[in-house]
Amino acid sequence: MYDARHTEAQVDQTETKISAKGVQVYYGDTHAIKDVDVEIADKTVTAFIGPSGCGKSTFLRCLNRMNDTIDICRVQGDILIDGEDIYDRRVDPVQLRAKVGMVFQKPNPFPKSIYDNIAYGPRIHGLAKNKADLDVIVEKSLRRGAIWNEVKDRLHAPGTGLSGGQQQRLCIARAIATEPEVLLMDEPCSALDPIATAQVEELIDELRLDYSVVIVTHSMQQAARVSQKTAFFHLGNLVEFDDTTKIFTNPEDPRTESYITGRIG
Repeated sequence: MYDARHTEAQVDQTETKISAKGVQVYYGDTHAIKDVDVEIADKTVTAFIGPSGCGKSTFLRCLNRMNDTIDICRVQGDILIDGEDIYDRRVDPVQLRAKVGMVFQKPNPFPKSIYDNIAYGPRIHGLAKNKADLDVIVEKSLRRGAIWNEVKDRLHAPGTGLSGGQQQRLCIARAIATEPEVLLMDEPCSALDPIATAQVEELIDELRLDYSVVIVTHSMQQAARVSQKTAFFHLGNLVEFDDTTKIFTNPEDPRTESYITGRIG
């Protein structure tokens, strides 16, 4: 199952991008995330795995304050990106989300043209002085999203007219158009067929050179293929976090082993 595409020696040289300490998340009275400590490296793909409802997506949404949009949700503890507390009241969540891009489970292009899907973020964040600047950003983002050659002749066609896999790569291109430093992906391939999944996985592998990528996946095979580090969540706890090879071949915790071998799920 494990794809030793990258050696962990490469990972060990990278610095910490995200540091979480004592993170608790409550939905009303429900304690959804319990005392999570984790350090996520830069220029690395980190996978969050675990059974449905174990807290992996909830924790992912803490990293760009998406949980702020849920009235009954309360987040405690410290989450630092590049040493800065992202929950400090002086931090603007909109600016934070430009720095921490997110790609969702279901491709969700805006009901706009392909061009405007990409241009939207740079426009609202003032990253382009004029149309020429915007053209450059759009092309660069679509190239990075590995979809430029498929859409370059129809930039003014609606993004919703693309296939599912193309829409997801458009959403990835849109997320990186604001020059983020972290890219969060919440089961980005679960709505895609195997060919589109392989294209997105290949893209994730390339994006790792420029970003810290954190992916929630229900597919252990996918975690093994794309990530260098893996975190196993169970019942709101971070049970184990280590090099992907070790998690899949020699886990420390019996719960991790039970999940990997299919005894719990």
